[in-house]
Amino acid sequence: MLRPSREFNQIARGILARAARRYAVKVVAAVYLSNHYHLLLWAEDAEQLARFMHYHNGNLAREAGRLHGWGDKFWSGRYKAIWISGEEEAQVARLKYLLSHGAKEGLVSRPQDWPGVNSVKALLKGEPLEGRWINRTRQSAAGRRKKPPQSSTYTEPESLYLTRLPCWVHLSDGVYRQRIEDLLAAIDLEATAMRRRKNIRLPSRRACRRQILRQHPHSAPERLEKRPLPLVHAFRKAVRDAFRQAYGGFVAAYRRAAERLRAGEWGVEFPVGCFPPRRPFVVAGAGRSP
Repeated sequence: MLRPSREFNQIARGILARAARRYAVKVVAAVYLSNHYHLLLWAEDAEQLARFMHYHNGNLAREAGRLHGWGDKFWSGRYKAIWISGEEEAQVARLKYLLSHGAKEGLVSRPQDWPGVNSVKALLKGEPLEGRWINRTRQSAAGRRKKPPQSSTYTEPESLYLTRLPCWVHLSDGVYRQRIEDLLAAIDLEATAMRRRKNIRLPSRRACRRQILRQHPHSAPERLEKRPLPLVHAFRKAVRDAFRQAYGGFVAAYRRAAERLRAGEWGVEFPVGCFPPRRPFVVAGAGRSP
């Protein structure tokens, strides 16, 4: 469980910033909840995204495990990447969805009040997400010395400046922040209406924070609401249909190439952008006459 705390938030922001800088992935928005997180990213291709996610998830799991004494497998499944179309409506809807977490569930009155990592304040003020990276290799080397290691010798500050939505890149700083404020105002109205409809009465901001932080990091919900994930986030049906058609052709080409590879054909070309399977192991001397 990603239990929000000051220490965890610092480490999570540091890991995100380090991963983004290391693999040149642009981060538009981020939110870390109690049992999952969401990232809105720019990535050049699937390989860049996969390397970034492997580094981010691996380090996050190890650090959260250290903080909360979690010795077993941390993630229940691999990450799910969903492509977002170039339509402004689709991109803005995804950003609004990320920003609304905490408020849309009725846990806090405003997204800004969520005690975990989120990008609301950074987007509103144009400031970076500040965190720290723990160099475990340097810490281990320091721990082998006679004197206790100073934290300053193995912790490094990390900063992450968020990237704008592709559809809003042309906007000035003031207009971009106003768009963010408008999204947050719409989220507040929808969250207030939802709480009235469901008769949810929230205590004070501090009491909400205490309730969230009171959860034990090893606790888990009795039942998870599972919804089928979309293949693509798109506003218009024509865009969704075009993506499905292109994806279907991509999968068909991959399967044809895999079948040829299994049949023993070595010079097979797989479609661009995929992860081809490993070549089968060949025993030394196989196929040669004695």
